[in-house]
Amino acid sequence: MSCLRIDRRGAVTLFTIDNAAKRNALSQATALDLQRGFAEFDADASQRVAVITGAGNEAFTAGADLNDIPEFWRCTPGAGIVTDKPIIAAIAGWCIGGGITLTATCDLAVAAENTKFSYPEAKIGLTQGFITALAARIPQKVAMEVMLLGRQMDAQRAYEVGLINQVTPVGQQLEVALAMAEEIAGMAPLVIRTIKRFVGQIIPQSPSEIYARTLQQLDAIRLSEDLEEGKRAFKEKREPRFEGR
Repeated sequence: MSCLRIDRRGAVTLFTIDNAAKRNALSQATALDLQRGFAEFDADASQRVAVITGAGNEAFTAGADLNDIPEFWRCTPGAGIVTDKPIIAAIAGWCIGGGITLTATCDLAVAAENTKFSYPEAKIGLTQGFITALAARIPQKVAMEVMLLGRQMDAQRAYEVGLINQVTPVGQQLEVALAMAEEIAGMAPLVIRTIKRFVGQIIPQSPSEIYARTLQQLDAIRLSEDLEEGKRAFKEKREPRFEGR
């Protein structure tokens, strides 16, 4: 079951992961809904900035729902989420596993004082590899400490190493993130999008990110109208009428 709310606030789209019973854990349905929701956001010219947050102040996300493990590439900015529009993370409480990847791959991030970043996957025996994007965004030794030792990082430390932009009192993280979004929304969209696109081209990508981009492109073919037309034409023994979509 998906646990995602999408709200428009002027030129800003707010994505809220809302699964309090599981500390906003991400299921496959939620990952798919995030991917679809961001595709709609990217296609809507009236929407200029996105903010992603978790409901409440206890957890941004507890990472993967172990009873319904998602394909994290689908909800990772720069992989399954493809947009030149800025994305801001508003974080409070636990930010575990894939939540750190989400934070790292967003363009800006605001975290409440009670935020605790943790990557325990080496203790569980599971990884999809996207966490390695962290090493391209904060100092390598710090990233390895998070990934290899599984040690928690608080909001202040995350600010000091550049994982987040600002630390706020608990409960104010979303307000500050939305204020940032409104500020960006008032600027020249072509400039903002060009800057983000150029930055995306110079940040090193992990093998998982490259693989995800390949899957994203192949998905466009697998889900295309042309494929459906090709199958119909084969069954009907006629020439297909492809339209490139």
